[in-house]
Order: sequence, then C-alpha cells, then structure tokens
Amino acid sequence: MNIIQLVLLAVGVLSLLAIGYVLLSGANAGKASQRRLQQVRYRHSESTDTKVESQLKKAIAARRPKAHKVAGSGSRIEALANRLDRTGKGWTLSQYGYASLGLAVAAALLLYLRSGSLPLALGVGVLVGAGLPHFIVGRAITKRTAKFNAKFPDAIELLVRGLRSGLPVTETLAVVAQEIPGPVGEEFKSIVERTKIGRTMEESLQVTADRLSIPEFNFFCITLAIQRETGGNLAETLSNLADVLRKRAQMKLKIKAMSSESKASAYIVGSLPFIVFGLIWFVNPAYIGGFFTEDRLIVTGLGGLVWMSIGAFIMAKMVSFEI
Repeated sequence: MNIIQLVLLAVGVLSLLAIGYVLLSGANAGKASQRRLQQVRYRHSESTDTKVESQLKKAIAARRPKAHKVAGSGSRIEALANRLDRTGKGWTLSQYGYASLGLAVAAALLLYLRSGSLPLALGVGVLVGAGLPHFIVGRAITKRTAKFNAKFPDAIELLVRGLRSGLPVTETLAVVAQEIPGPVGEEFKSIVERTKIGRTMEESLQVTADRLSIPEFNFFCITLAIQRETGGNLAETLSNLADVLRKRAQMKLKIKAMSSESKASAYIVGSLPFIVFGLIWFVNPAYIGGFFTEDRLIVTGLGGLVWMSIGAFIMAKMVSFEI
C-alpha cells in the first residue's frame, strides 16, 4: 500500500466520523418541545410583553441570512469580501489571494527542503495557505467587534440625550458619527452618508446590520423597527437597551473569567505535543525523521492530528457559552 492509498484511507475514515457526528447530533427533543410550547404561549397570550417578545423573535428570524448565503451575501466571494470589509483594514480580495498563495508556496517549499516529502509538503502548504489568512482575518474581525461593543452603549446613550433634547433621529445619528471614535463612529458615519444620498434610515441600518453581523447592533435595529410600528417613547426604549447591552457585556466578562482556567488548560494540552515534536526534531532530526519518509509513520501522524483536532473541537465546545 503506497502513501496515496494510505492518505485516501485516512480521509475516508475521517469522512465517516464526520458523517456519524452529523447523524448523531440531531436536534434535542426537549428543546424542540419547549420551543413549541413557547410558540403556543405567544399565539394565545394577551400580555403586551409577550406580544412584544414574539415580534422581536419574528424580526430576528426574518433578519437572519439564509442557509446558502454567508453573512448576508449571495456567494462565497461576496462573503469573503464582506469578511475583509468587517476587519476595517481596507484589505482587498486580490491582496488576500496573493497572501494565501505566497504563504502556501513558502510553507510547502520550506517543508520539502527540510523533509524531502512532497505529499506532506503540499498538504501542509495548502493548510497554511488556506488556514492562516482565514485565522488572521477572523482575529481582526473579533478585535474590531470587541471595540464596537465596548463603545456601542455609549453611542446609544448619546442618542438618548439627543432625542430628549428634541433632535430628530437622523441628527442624533450624525452626532454619534462625529463624537464617538473607533468602529462605532465609522459605521454610524456610513449610515448617515447613505441617508444623505436618498436611502431610508431603515435600509441604511439594515445594510450595516447585515454587513456587521453583530447581535448588539441587530438588537438596536430591531428596537427601532418595533418602536416605529408600536409607538412609544424612543428615548426610554433606547435607554433600556443600553442598560441591557451593558449587563450583557458584564455577563460575557464573567463567563470569560470563569472559563479562563479551562481555556488555558486546553491551550497547554493542545500545544504541548507540537512543542515536544519540534524540540526533538531540532535536537535530533534523525530520530524523528521517519514521520516524514515512512508511510506507516506518516499515516500514524495524520491519525494523531485527526484525533487531536477532535479533542480540541470538544474542548472548544465545552468552554463556549451563548448569551
């Protein structure tokens, strides 16, 4: 059995494991029954709060992108362009493609010169070229989202003060765009610019909400939409929303502090095999060089990577919480 057959066998086993996971991880029956009971309660309740909550859930479901669309876009290319735009760095698709190709070629060439194994060098090169830029873009999006969420309650409170002083909503949005620095000011500036060229405020907010995909901003858009339909004191509603967002941020920080020990343990356990492998390879390359030349050791290494990936996925799910 040559190396190609062994790699195909490993890929087949991994595919069977993935299919089994998809088949066995179906919807929870308890959650489904609870969801049906909530729908019945929303349908027959006379409470105003329950009706508002029902409208909020319907609005969230209506604003959620379809399964074949990624982040509100119509294709994978548009989704990638949307991700690059969400970083706020001004990166383009061509720059992303050149960076991915350059990293893939560099990683494959270095590993081939070091090990002499062409299949392994090509596999690692593709993995580095596809994974590392995606990871960097994701980290940039996460940092910008964190900065946005940190300043967004302040922006809402500034909106509340403007509304209470008698300014219209469009004028208060312009004030927020000028006074709040960072991503919040940039996004509100884009909203104001869209309204100046003739688009309605709802359309401008929806475009930004689809592009950002931030739950806090979606809450803000839904609050404005419900207030326009039902009426009421917009300033008081936005003030309550700012308080809810601050409590939500505090809960996230508490969860982060409580799960930090588990995350640190997962990082140590996950990185220790790679660190030990690299140190042994650096000290005595001949002792561990068989993992790059012998077929059985290559398959063993690939199997170990698969199982370590499964363990990392399980640990990530254990310390991930929805708020």
